[in-house]
Amino acid sequence: MIGVFHPGDSLVHRAPALLKLGLLAALVTAIALQHSVLVLGGACVLVAGIAALARVPFRLLWRQLVPLLWLLAIAVPVQLLLAGWELAVTVALRLLLAVVLAGVYSLTTPVTETLDAAQTLLRPFRRWIDADRVGLALALAIRAIPLLGEIVAEVLDARRARGAEGSIRAVAVPVIVRALRTADHLGEALVARGLDD
Repeated sequence: MIGVFHPGDSLVHRAPALLKLGLLAALVTAIALQHSVLVLGGACVLVAGIAALARVPFRLLWRQLVPLLWLLAIAVPVQLLLAGWELAVTVALRLLLAVVLAGVYSLTTPVTETLDAAQTLLRPFRRWIDADRVGLALALAIRAIPLLGEIVAEVLDARRARGAEGSIRAVAVPVIVRALRTADHLGEALVARGLDD
């Protein structure tokens, strides 16, 4: 669901995309560098406050967290076994907070504003960087995240419909194959539009 704008008139919706991008980068960096469970607990309160201020429906934020729960179901027990409960909780909180912040950003900011902000940031470097191509790459990356989520959901639905239970490999292989096919189709579409040079 990342990249799906939810219209609204909250303070977060009205804030400029450049400001939101800067705050997102600063908060995610601060969270990633934090090792204290207590401080990360405080960050949870802050992020919950930001989400409440944005007035986005909880169900939309939850739908962005669901794919992460699969990763946490694997990562947290491994961390518990190898490094102890404190590191396991720290890793889980860092990931959850980063995804919630990214979700709030994407739900309150249209993709076009994000692309305009990225191009504004890159303008001083236009001598070395083609801002339009970077904008296109960013737009494709933003679109790829929910698209991959849809592919995973379709594969899981197909397995459930057949009554199949299985390992992660039984889900991963069809997901990877479908993702590669989608990437091929996208590449062909870009070449057809003359974006291959």
